[in-house]
Amino acid sequence: MIPSWKWLLAGLTTVVLYSFIAASTRAATFSTNSFIDAFVTTGPTGNLSGNNYGAAGALGVSASGLPKEEFQSVLQFDLAGARNSFDNQFGAGQWSVQSVSLQLTATPPNNGIFNATSAGQFQIYWMQNDSWTEGTGTPNAPTTTGITFTSLQNTFIGPNDENLGTFAFNGATNGAANYTLTLTSGFTADLLASNDVSLRLVAADSSVSGLFDSRNFGTAGSRPLFTVDAVPEPATIALTGLGIALLAGRGILGRRKGA
Repeated sequence: MIPSWKWLLAGLTTVVLYSFIAASTRAATFSTNSFIDAFVTTGPTGNLSGNNYGAAGALGVSASGLPKEEFQSVLQFDLAGARNSFDNQFGAGQWSVQSVSLQLTATPPNNGIFNATSAGQFQIYWMQNDSWTEGTGTPNAPTTTGITFTSLQNTFIGPNDENLGTFAFNGATNGAANYTLTLTSGFTADLLASNDVSLRLVAADSSVSGLFDSRNFGTAGSRPLFTVDAVPEPATIALTGLGIALLAGRGILGRRKGA
């Protein structure tokens, strides 16, 4: 006959291993669309550098030197709900960010202001300065209020901005693509605090030109989507596993006594 303590030890070991594996793979997800975004451009001769296009239905990124010249885009996401969501699932502050992705949906150029679509590479930066405003301009009716190419360069790009990765754009004019962002220090701190997060899209070579649906695009599912995956901290996993193991151990021991 196998002694009771060996049955107990085997049961505890099994449950602890199971609970650690299950808890370590358990993740929570929070997704949100941009609540402000805009593209800015120099124009072929620098003539559009002071214009705002915040109400456009598209975001653009194009390399300098192309016929319509350079385009950059900025997006901002409200992450106030992320911390509440993760705290409710894992306990206050008992979680860490596992991964972050940005989903963009390609769209064709439908206005003469834009460059022709072309494959290439672009970069995504985390911006420390979140104080820019979207504005109300469109390609057909630009304004001078809200963010412009000039104000982006002179005011909102800073030395503490962080490069979140270089990404390939395949030249598509439709379909969604997901870009996994690097978890740099300032960017991660913003995420953990559930602050507003600003991103900037900029060309990384001399050929790229792409357009993506903005938050003003009519189809909600095509708008920029920011997704955070979080996992419980190791201490939380350990406590959960220990609690399950103790409960299971009591059950095993009770069954042996009744045998």
